[in-house]
Amino acid sequence: MSSFPFVDYQGNELCIESVALSKIAKTFGTPCYVYSHAALMTTLQAFNTAFAGFNHLICYAVKANSNLAILDLLARAGCGFDIVSGGELQRVIKAGGDPQKTVFSGVGKNPDEMRMGLAANILCFNVESEAELLVLNQVAKEMDKVASVSLRVNPDVDAKTHPYISTGLKENKFGISTDEAERIYTEKQTLSNIHFTGLDCHIGSQLTELDPFIQTSKKLLDLIDRLEAKGLEIEHLDFGGGLGIRYANETPPSINDYVASLCTIASKRNKRILIEPGRSLVGNAGLLLTQVEYIKHTPDRNFAIIDAAMNDLLRPALYNAYHDILPVTKNKDGTENYQIVGPVCETGDFLGHDRHLCIKNGDLLAVMSAGAYGMSMSSNYNTRPRAAEVMVDGHDMHLIRARESIDQLIAGERTLQQTIPENNNTRNFA
Repeated sequence: MSSFPFVDYQGNELCIESVALSKIAKTFGTPCYVYSHAALMTTLQAFNTAFAGFNHLICYAVKANSNLAILDLLARAGCGFDIVSGGELQRVIKAGGDPQKTVFSGVGKNPDEMRMGLAANILCFNVESEAELLVLNQVAKEMDKVASVSLRVNPDVDAKTHPYISTGLKENKFGISTDEAERIYTEKQTLSNIHFTGLDCHIGSQLTELDPFIQTSKKLLDLIDRLEAKGLEIEHLDFGGGLGIRYANETPPSINDYVASLCTIASKRNKRILIEPGRSLVGNAGLLLTQVEYIKHTPDRNFAIIDAAMNDLLRPALYNAYHDILPVTKNKDGTENYQIVGPVCETGDFLGHDRHLCIKNGDLLAVMSAGAYGMSMSSNYNTRPRAAEVMVDGHDMHLIRARESIDQLIAGERTLQQTIPENNNTRNFA
């Protein structure tokens, strides 16, 4: 159970910290996301301990899980944030996060989002194209502000991960080539409302080897050497995120080894180091609790139809991702091979294939490693309300997001009979 800190069986009951998952299901219903306070804080502490003696800032990647309670916990622990939208910035501020510890990433920031970041006095914008830089300069000029900028470099390094979450190859939409970045840093120093403060890179997510990080770091440092030879000062290095977690049989580097490799390479440059962990902070701190609705046997396959679906946890359908699935109550009877599927009307609606379980109607299952890109990627497909979220802290359970209702889903919608056409002309839609 070492992959799932603070989740283990106590007798025959699967518990998270000191709370039985069956009690959570009875109290809050299913499907339900459940997070461990201790797992979150222990992992954050592991990052900070690994960086001991180095000037650093951990900027949690909000896109991994943006629940306000999680952001609040991390903010109170001194964490910074990596955001990719104006909405995420509003979440950070609402949760008590410090904008001056916040970096704004993303390839498509619009002027309104730039204004929000400038008004909040964020640490810096991670700019991903020359066109974006010029727009940011104009927006900052209109606001009589100076935007702190770190160019995101695309080092053309293979992250050796799923192609949908690989971001550091030259064919990807992210970042600027090292040659182009050098030219922009050199030519755009005269932009009146831009202050270049850093150099940023992020090559992908769920990396399980150190070599791509090392290759990328060396390319960044080579670029810094060239820039500083021209008299340009870079204040911080942002190595991005991407450290993987164990879902099944992966053996990702430890936090200590990962941080040590970055610090060893950067130690002679005397720069502040930023990293942007998301999955590695919250992934194994959360699970999706679900109930078996029906057992369906066919001549070819056995199906366990559960009340969670692809709208609740998209990763299996989107990436063919693996999540371990554990029974909440151990059963010593013989197991059968099941396809774990949801009620959504798609053949791609599955959470696990070929799982050997002893289960029956009404049993509870825990879909593990679901703390990252679970709730944050969930949707209302098939008009399904999104799940509740619960944080466990020792013996205590806290509802940190109430289950949605159908009324909430349709509150903003109107029938044609309830609207007045803007031109006041009626149309026959029959």
